[in-house]
Amino acid sequence: MTTSAAPDTSLTGRVVLVTGASRGIGRAAALALAGAGAHVIALARTSGALEELDDAIQAAGGSATLVPADVKDYDALDRLGAAIFERWGRLDGLLANAGVLGTMTPLAHHEPKRWDEVMAVNVTANWRLIRSLDPLLRASDAGRAVFVSSGAAHKFRAFWGSYAVSKAALEALALTYASETQTTPVRVTLVNPGPLRTRMRATAMPGEDPLTLRTPEELAPHLVRLLSPAWTTTGAIYDFPQDKLLWPSLPSDAPAPLPA
Repeated sequence: MTTSAAPDTSLTGRVVLVTGASRGIGRAAALALAGAGAHVIALARTSGALEELDDAIQAAGGSATLVPADVKDYDALDRLGAAIFERWGRLDGLLANAGVLGTMTPLAHHEPKRWDEVMAVNVTANWRLIRSLDPLLRASDAGRAVFVSSGAAHKFRAFWGSYAVSKAALEALALTYASETQTTPVRVTLVNPGPLRTRMRATAMPGEDPLTLRTPEELAPHLVRLLSPAWTTTGAIYDFPQDKLLWPSLPSDAPAPLPA
């Protein structure tokens, strides 16, 4: 199933949280979401980069709330959920983008501290976001949650262990959440961005020519679409390189398989 159709992606009046918003995919998405009318809650560790993002959003006529925080600060994520409730009473969209690559090394050579950090950022932080924000997403008339995964979750390449394992766990987390919210206004989508011109990609592939890669700005309009009320699919992976939906499990509206 391709997704080349262009539904209404206006986000006027919507409130959307973006993690890892200071650079790469998160920054490009925050700018695109603000351009579509959303008020962007931009979360990242670096205050200076967030302020530069805010300047760019305001210069384009948009609005944002800055949250300088580390996604490993789980108490801060709980406080964020409470603050969003007090100000807006709901959350219309979550782009769970923050992630780390970890160490490129054989599994037996991983340092436990670095392994735990990858799991904390790529998996546990996203569960804590769900825990904090689920009531707010359900309070929206069209809550949308998008989790940024990776093709590494399915390729099982040597030396990519901690990153691949964390992204596979993230997919299980997000798809479970999609199943649990299937009868609510919440819709959950995973995204495989493919190779993009980002700092993380440059770290993983230092010999690669970045000019051969697509940019986060090219992905951003698709993220806007997945976070818009017009997007009604849930429980699928959007593969950006193919502009295609992938079903990792039986879609809810498909007929049950015949018994063997």
